[in-house]
Amino acid sequence: MGRYARLLFTAIYFVFLFTSSAQSILDEEQSVLTEFENTDQPSQRFEVFFNSLDRYNVNSAYDWLDTIKIYLANAQKTQDTSATRLYQVMQAQIYNDLGEYDKSTALAKELYEIKDSLDTDSQKIVLEVLDNNYANLQLFDKQIEIRKQKRELGITNNVAFYDIYSNLGLYRKARNQYIMEVKPTIADNDSYGLAKYHSKVGNYLRLDDSAPTALSELKKANSYLGVYMNDISTQKSESDIIESELLQAEIEGNIAKCHIMLGDYEEAVPLLEKSIETLKKSPKNKDQSAVVENTLFLAEANLQMERYREAKQYLDVEFDNISVLQIIKKNSLLAGFYDKIENYKNASIYYKRNERIKDSLAKNQSALIKQQLVTIVANEDLQNSQRLIDEQKRINELARSEMKAKDERINLVFISLIFTLLGFAGLVYAYLKSIKNQRLIAEQKHIIENSLVEKDSLLKEIHHRVKNNLQMVSSLLSLQTKNTRSKAAIVALEEGKSRVKAMALIHQKLYQNDDLSVIEMQGYIESLINSVQSVYKKGGHNITITIDAEGTELDIDRAIPFGLILNELVSNSFKYAFPENDDNGKIYIHLRKNGDQGYFEYTDNGIGLPEDTDERSHSSMGIRLINRLVNQLQSKLNVDRQVDGVRFWFNFS
Repeated sequence: MGRYARLLFTAIYFVFLFTSSAQSILDEEQSVLTEFENTDQPSQRFEVFFNSLDRYNVNSAYDWLDTIKIYLANAQKTQDTSATRLYQVMQAQIYNDLGEYDKSTALAKELYEIKDSLDTDSQKIVLEVLDNNYANLQLFDKQIEIRKQKRELGITNNVAFYDIYSNLGLYRKARNQYIMEVKPTIADNDSYGLAKYHSKVGNYLRLDDSAPTALSELKKANSYLGVYMNDISTQKSESDIIESELLQAEIEGNIAKCHIMLGDYEEAVPLLEKSIETLKKSPKNKDQSAVVENTLFLAEANLQMERYREAKQYLDVEFDNISVLQIIKKNSLLAGFYDKIENYKNASIYYKRNERIKDSLAKNQSALIKQQLVTIVANEDLQNSQRLIDEQKRINELARSEMKAKDERINLVFISLIFTLLGFAGLVYAYLKSIKNQRLIAEQKHIIENSLVEKDSLLKEIHHRVKNNLQMVSSLLSLQTKNTRSKAAIVALEEGKSRVKAMALIHQKLYQNDDLSVIEMQGYIESLINSVQSVYKKGGHNITITIDAEGTELDIDRAIPFGLILNELVSNSFKYAFPENDDNGKIYIHLRKNGDQGYFEYTDNGIGLPEDTDERSHSSMGIRLINRLVNQLQSKLNVDRQVDGVRFWFNFS
């Protein structure tokens, strides 16, 4: 009995100890909101709110919002203007944390209009909230204005644009500007700063589809972060530890995404799971967006490894805030999942959802990006102009100082040397003016060269986007072909797809060229022939194709009609010229340009044109298209019917 009594007493003791510890931990977790409510002064509550490391760990943002609304109502009732402003700043921050950017923006804009009545800390927070809101709402022109205000208040010295370029999809330009602006500011012994730097550069490389290079940068970032976290000589606060853990989660998540891009799915899965677990604990809204993205990549990895049940579990997770691009990716993964399990009806539903979303995006994206780029370039030009004015002022001040010093020395010289010294001063002034003019010319030349490089980059980006959009049209035509039973409709869709590819190839050649004004036709024709024969001669052919266009270059206004004409002629040869045997088939393409005049000839030795070609030309889509395109080149198509084959030719300006 004594032994049982001792066991019972020990069990009761441990239960009491566990209960006390649990209650102590719970009290500690609840201390942030409790401390906030137990604080008397609004300014002290303001400090508790913004200085807390994790104010949403126990109490949700909605609990905080309800509490602050009560204090705000009391402050308004007592007409305490100062307290009202502080509670409104906190309310704007909570709406931002919840992802309700419209509400946060409306409230922050009201505070921004009366910013002179706010203290410095409140002004900084309001500007930071507006900056974040405009970034999430893609209102980049307004975001730039806010950053100017931050610079004027001394919150930041420079107005950076690399994150805006990234939001526009210009990841290479974002990376280059980030390297140029941030790398010089990081000390060689700043391990944490170097970790953040290499993490950002690696992520830009990943987004620019350079997975191997990105992986190298991200591993560097992880190494620097490991050095920082293991450095016992550096004192770290609790906030520093939390920030470094979140950075590590971000780096590991991006490393995992690179592995997925390279097909290393097994290596990616544990990194993504670990990253998600850490990021879920963060109160920052951007980290919750990263949780969504990592979850989708985790679903993709499981889907590729044919772990369909696990993939579907991740795809069924519901998120409070998810971007349009993440919705598109989720729909694509769901469609892929249902394709894998042969549930084609559900797969079709998600494919159609994405088509509707993409159609809606396509209508607004081009104009939006153009407007945003114009805003950014205009602001950059404004900054460059301001730098030029400041430099000119500095040179003028230097010249004035030197002239004043010379005047003082001249007054001490004998009267007999006055005229000689004045002449010498004139020569010095002329020399300084010449140097100033040369410097201004050099600076203006540098500005013009930078502008030209910027314009070339923008033009290449536009041609790249046009090519991608045409490829999307081609993919949609392919999708439509699979859902069409009519042979005539399938033939028409295939012909349309071939014409779209011919135009897309023009834009691809343009953005790949150093010279954006012309296209080298020999290489273009070879690529076009390969594209056409992959459609009509999938099993191979014995046709000998001779292309004589070496050294001939055309601008885009002539290259597109030529590409479509050649697409029709080659397609007709493959389809009709050699119906029985193409062992001795020959196609000859000749294109020459001499000054302002040019000559085009196309010949094949097939069965030739039928007798009723002239009558059929009014009903044939291909022949009517060729005639219209030749007319567009201000010429007339000539046709020679030969015993073996046919010859098309025309001159053009």
